[in-house]
Amino acid sequence: MKHEHLSGFSRRDFLVRGSLYGGSLWIAANLPRPKALQAAQASREPAVLSKHEWATVEAICARIVPTDHEPGAREADCVNFIDKALANEDAQALPLYRLGVEGIDAVAQQRSEQSFVALEPAEQDAVLVVLESGQAPGWPAGPIPAQVFFETARAHTIIGFLADPKYGGNRGFAGWRVAGYPGPRHHLGGYSRAQMLGEAPISPVWEPAKKPAKNT
Repeated sequence: MKHEHLSGFSRRDFLVRGSLYGGSLWIAANLPRPKALQAAQASREPAVLSKHEWATVEAICARIVPTDHEPGAREADCVNFIDKALANEDAQALPLYRLGVEGIDAVAQQRSEQSFVALEPAEQDAVLVVLESGQAPGWPAGPIPAQVFFETARAHTIIGFLADPKYGGNRGFAGWRVAGYPGPRHHLGGYSRAQMLGEAPISPVWEPAKKPAKNT
Protein backbone atom coordinates (compact mmCIF):
# COMPACT_ATOMS: atom_id res chain seq x y z
CA MET A 1 0.00 0.00 0.00
CA LYS A 2 1.58 3.26 -1.09
CA HIS A 3 0.59 6.48 0.64
CA GLU A 4 -1.43 7.63 -2.37
CA HIS A 5 -3.68 4.58 -1.92
CA LEU A 6 -4.85 6.18 1.31
CA SER A 7 -5.89 9.51 -0.10
CA GLY A 8 -6.12 10.00 -3.85
CA PHE A 9 -6.24 6.60 -5.48
CA SER A 10 -8.92 5.15 -7.73
CA ARG A 11 -10.69 2.69 -5.50
CA ARG A 12 -12.26 0.86 -8.40
CA ASP A 13 -8.83 0.25 -9.91
CA PHE A 14 -7.42 -0.71 -6.51
CA LEU A 15 -10.18 -3.21 -5.83
CA VAL A 16 -10.23 -4.73 -9.29
CA ARG A 17 -6.46 -4.88 -9.79
CA GLY A 18 -5.87 -6.19 -6.29
CA SER A 19 -6.47 -9.76 -7.50
CA LEU A 20 -9.94 -9.68 -5.99
CA TYR A 21 -11.76 -11.13 -8.96
CA GLY A 22 -9.46 -14.05 -9.50
CA GLY A 23 -7.38 -14.41 -6.39
CA SER A 24 -7.45 -15.36 -2.77
CA LEU A 25 -9.28 -12.26 -1.49
CA TRP A 26 -12.17 -12.70 -3.90
CA ILE A 27 -12.38 -16.36 -2.93
CA ALA A 28 -12.31 -15.43 0.75
CA ALA A 29 -15.05 -12.86 0.20
CA ASN A 30 -17.32 -15.61 -1.06
CA LEU A 31 -16.55 -18.35 1.44
CA PRO A 32 -19.65 -19.38 3.39
CA ARG A 33 -19.71 -17.96 6.92
CA PRO A 34 -22.97 -19.29 8.38
CA LYS A 35 -22.20 -18.28 11.97
CA ALA A 36 -21.05 -14.78 11.00
CA LEU A 37 -24.12 -14.50 8.77
CA GLN A 38 -26.43 -15.35 11.65
CA ALA A 39 -24.66 -12.89 13.96
CA ALA A 40 -24.80 -10.10 11.36
CA GLN A 41 -28.50 -10.71 10.80
CA ALA A 42 -29.17 -10.62 14.54
CA SER A 43 -27.41 -7.38 15.44
CA ARG A 44 -25.17 -4.57 14.23
CA GLU A 45 -23.85 -4.08 17.75
CA PRO A 46 -20.30 -5.20 18.68
CA ALA A 47 -20.06 -8.94 19.36
CA VAL A 48 -16.44 -9.31 20.49
CA LEU A 49 -14.69 -5.98 19.98
CA SER A 50 -14.65 -3.53 22.88
CA LYS A 51 -15.84 0.04 22.28
CA HIS A 52 -12.27 1.25 21.83
CA GLU A 53 -11.28 -1.72 19.65
CA TRP A 54 -14.34 -1.13 17.45
CA ALA A 55 -13.50 2.57 17.06
CA THR A 56 -9.85 1.80 16.29
CA VAL A 57 -10.60 -0.91 13.74
CA GLU A 58 -13.22 1.34 12.13
CA ALA A 59 -10.63 4.13 11.86
CA ILE A 60 -8.12 1.73 10.28
CA CYS A 61 -10.71 0.54 7.76
CA ALA A 62 -11.65 4.14 6.96
CA ARG A 63 -8.07 4.92 5.92
CA ILE A 64 -7.60 1.72 3.92
CA VAL A 65 -10.73 2.47 1.86
CA PRO A 66 -11.34 6.17 2.54
CA THR A 67 -14.44 8.21 1.85
CA ASP A 68 -14.36 10.86 -0.85
CA HIS A 69 -16.94 11.43 -3.59
CA GLU A 70 -17.83 7.76 -3.15
CA PRO A 71 -18.56 5.78 0.02
CA GLY A 72 -15.68 4.10 1.79
CA ALA A 73 -15.19 1.42 4.41
CA ARG A 74 -16.87 3.50 7.12
CA GLU A 75 -20.10 3.83 5.14
CA ALA A 76 -19.88 0.17 4.14
CA ASP A 77 -19.64 -0.75 7.85
CA CYS A 78 -16.58 -2.93 7.31
CA VAL A 79 -15.89 -2.91 11.05
CA ASN A 80 -19.18 -4.71 11.62
CA PHE A 81 -18.17 -7.41 9.13
CA ILE A 82 -14.82 -7.80 10.91
CA ASP A 83 -16.44 -7.95 14.35
CA LYS A 84 -18.89 -10.67 13.30
CA ALA A 85 -16.14 -12.62 11.53
CA LEU A 86 -13.88 -12.45 14.60
CA ALA A 87 -16.75 -13.63 16.78
CA ASN A 88 -17.26 -16.67 14.59
CA GLU A 89 -15.38 -18.26 11.67
CA ASP A 90 -12.32 -15.98 11.99
CA ALA A 91 -12.07 -16.26 15.78
CA GLN A 92 -8.44 -17.39 15.53
CA ALA A 93 -7.57 -13.83 14.45
CA LEU A 94 -9.17 -12.15 17.47
CA PRO A 95 -5.98 -12.23 19.62
CA LEU A 96 -4.11 -10.66 16.70
CA TYR A 97 -6.61 -7.79 16.61
CA ARG A 98 -6.48 -7.27 20.36
CA LEU A 99 -2.68 -7.05 20.28
CA GLY A 100 -2.83 -5.05 17.07
CA VAL A 101 -5.04 -2.35 18.55
CA GLU A 102 -2.67 -2.06 21.51
CA GLY A 103 0.27 -1.93 19.11
CA ILE A 104 -1.12 0.72 16.79
CA ASP A 105 -1.98 2.89 19.79
CA ALA A 106 1.57 2.48 21.07
CA VAL A 107 2.97 3.62 17.72
CA ALA A 108 0.57 6.57 17.62
CA GLN A 109 1.46 7.53 21.19
CA GLN A 110 5.16 7.51 20.40
CA ARG A 111 4.65 9.65 17.30
CA SER A 112 2.01 12.10 18.53
CA GLU A 113 1.18 11.31 22.16
CA GLN A 114 -2.37 10.39 21.16
CA SER A 115 -4.32 7.23 20.46
CA PHE A 116 -4.75 6.23 16.82
CA VAL A 117 -8.41 7.27 16.70
CA ALA A 118 -7.50 10.76 17.97
CA LEU A 119 -5.08 11.43 15.11
CA GLU A 120 -5.90 13.47 12.02
CA PRO A 121 -6.38 11.38 8.83
CA ALA A 122 -2.94 12.28 7.44
CA GLU A 123 -1.32 11.22 10.70
CA GLN A 124 -3.29 7.97 10.68
CA ASP A 125 -2.05 7.35 7.14
CA ALA A 126 1.54 7.85 8.28
CA VAL A 127 1.08 5.31 11.07
CA LEU A 128 -0.37 2.74 8.67
CA VAL A 129 2.51 3.27 6.25
CA VAL A 130 5.10 2.44 8.91
CA LEU A 131 3.06 -0.56 10.02
CA GLU A 132 3.00 -1.86 6.46
CA SER A 133 6.74 -1.35 6.14
CA GLY A 134 7.36 -3.39 9.28
CA GLN A 135 9.40 -0.49 10.69
CA ALA A 136 7.04 0.93 13.32
CA PRO A 137 8.83 2.55 16.29
CA GLY A 138 6.81 1.93 19.44
CA TRP A 139 5.29 -1.36 18.27
CA PRO A 140 5.48 -3.79 21.22
CA ALA A 141 7.90 -6.67 20.99
CA GLY A 142 6.05 -9.97 20.82
CA PRO A 143 4.55 -12.60 18.54
CA ILE A 144 2.59 -10.21 16.29
CA PRO A 145 4.67 -8.15 13.84
CA ALA A 146 3.18 -4.80 12.82
CA GLN A 147 3.16 -5.84 9.17
CA VAL A 148 1.13 -8.98 9.88
CA PHE A 149 -1.53 -7.01 11.71
CA PHE A 150 -1.71 -4.43 8.93
CA GLU A 151 -2.01 -7.04 6.17
CA THR A 152 -4.73 -8.90 8.09
CA ALA A 153 -6.72 -5.72 8.71
CA ARG A 154 -6.36 -4.67 5.07
CA ALA A 155 -7.55 -8.06 3.79
CA HIS A 156 -10.54 -8.05 6.17
CA THR A 157 -11.40 -4.48 5.17
CA ILE A 158 -11.45 -5.26 1.46
CA ILE A 159 -13.41 -8.47 2.00
CA GLY A 160 -15.92 -6.60 4.15
CA PHE A 161 -16.21 -3.92 1.49
CA LEU A 162 -16.97 -6.44 -1.27
CA ALA A 163 -18.63 -9.41 0.43
CA ASP A 164 -22.38 -9.88 0.27
CA PRO A 165 -24.07 -7.37 2.62
CA LYS A 166 -25.73 -10.20 4.51
CA TYR A 167 -22.39 -10.79 6.27
CA GLY A 168 -22.44 -7.38 7.94
CA GLY A 169 -20.36 -5.21 5.60
CA ASN A 170 -20.92 -3.68 2.17
CA ARG A 171 -23.84 -1.76 3.66
CA GLY A 172 -26.12 -0.36 0.97
CA PHE A 173 -24.04 -2.27 -1.61
CA ALA A 174 -21.40 0.46 -1.22
CA GLY A 175 -18.51 -1.77 -2.26
CA TRP A 176 -20.31 -3.24 -5.25
CA ARG A 177 -21.33 0.23 -6.42
CA VAL A 178 -17.74 1.46 -6.24
CA ALA A 179 -16.33 -1.65 -7.94
CA GLY A 180 -18.98 -1.56 -10.65
CA TYR A 181 -20.22 -5.04 -9.74
CA PRO A 182 -23.98 -5.37 -10.32
CA GLY A 183 -24.44 -8.30 -7.96
CA PRO A 184 -24.53 -12.10 -8.18
CA ARG A 185 -27.26 -12.43 -10.76
CA HIS A 186 -26.02 -15.93 -11.52
CA HIS A 187 -27.70 -16.91 -8.25
CA LEU A 188 -30.98 -15.53 -9.58
CA GLY A 189 -31.12 -17.35 -12.87
CA GLY A 190 -28.18 -15.70 -14.60
CA TYR A 191 -27.94 -13.01 -17.21
CA SER A 192 -29.90 -13.27 -20.41
CA ARG A 193 -28.22 -13.70 -23.78
CA ALA A 194 -29.23 -10.18 -24.71
CA GLN A 195 -27.62 -8.82 -21.55
CA MET A 196 -24.42 -10.77 -22.19
CA LEU A 197 -24.29 -9.31 -25.71
CA GLY A 198 -24.93 -5.79 -24.45
CA GLU A 199 -28.30 -5.64 -26.18
CA ALA A 200 -30.27 -5.33 -22.94
CA PRO A 201 -29.46 -3.38 -19.77
CA ILE A 202 -28.19 -5.12 -16.66
CA SER A 203 -29.99 -3.92 -13.55
CA PRO A 204 -27.81 -3.84 -10.43
CA VAL A 205 -29.08 -5.90 -7.52
CA TRP A 206 -29.96 -2.67 -5.64
CA GLU A 207 -32.33 -1.57 -8.42
CA PRO A 208 -35.52 -3.23 -9.68
CA ALA A 209 -34.90 -5.47 -12.68
CA LYS A 210 -35.72 -3.72 -15.93
CA LYS A 211 -38.30 -5.47 -18.04
CA PRO A 212 -37.73 -5.58 -21.81
CA ALA A 213 -39.88 -3.16 -23.75
CA LYS A 214 -42.88 -4.69 -25.49
CA ASN A 215 -43.07 -4.45 -29.25
CA THR A 216 -45.92 -2.30 -30.43
